[in-house]
Amino acid sequence: MILDKLVEATKIRVEKEKQQIPLEAVKQQAVNMPKGDFSFEKAIAKEDISFICEVKKASPSKGIIAEDFPYVQIAKDYERAGADCISVLTEPDYFKGDKKYLKEISENVSVPLIRKDFVIDEYMIYDAKIHGASCILLICSILNQETIEEYIKICDNLGMSALVEAHDEEEIQKAVKSGARMIGVNNRDLKTFHVDIGNSERLRKLVPDNILFIAESGIQTNEDIKRLRKAHVNGVLIGETFMRAENKKEMLQELSR
Repeated sequence: MILDKLVEATKIRVEKEKQQIPLEAVKQQAVNMPKGDFSFEKAIAKEDISFICEVKKASPSKGIIAEDFPYVQIAKDYERAGADCISVLTEPDYFKGDKKYLKEISENVSVPLIRKDFVIDEYMIYDAKIHGASCILLICSILNQETIEEYIKICDNLGMSALVEAHDEEEIQKAVKSGARMIGVNNRDLKTFHVDIGNSERLRKLVPDNILFIAESGIQTNEDIKRLRKAHVNGVLIGETFMRAENKKEMLQELSR
């Protein structure tokens, strides 16, 4: 199963990183930085639907999405287009991501960034802070509730946000119980890669109104956005649709009208 492989590859990667720079050193550096102001949550909490535009070179289901990958320019294009937030893939093995993308993008745009990766260790949270992230992704299918709660507390201490990702009813309950302030529903089943926007519509009803709700994956048209608006979704995370669009401003205008 691809998710198991992703988690295993991430464990190996984090252990190598710890050997280069120990946890305590990374933690100290992150703690010594100015505390964040939860800018990611604030951007999502606006009245109309918010757009999180993704910088993504590849994915396990689609392969290489962008052969030409001027990641800083792509992020600048998103900012000019009016993106509320930007998602940056840092997973190297299956998504061809890199932490340097996050760092360089953070130095060139002012909108809040989420580190999109398979966070399985507190090390990755402190590291995300150092590399310029305002938010991290916590995936219910690979973390237990206790760990999610612990990681949210670490984020709170750093002034960062946590987007807790769920795919079904059971995971929604786990996310709510963990104290998540933002829940993302992945319309793509990470086990089968089947995509269904109706997943966000169904699960939105199970999430209290005081928790921000973000729909992820498979969002391609203005009709999709209208459906999600009607379901009272606060934000959408869109990757491939933007990455394949030559004019990102026109695409964002088309989706958000």
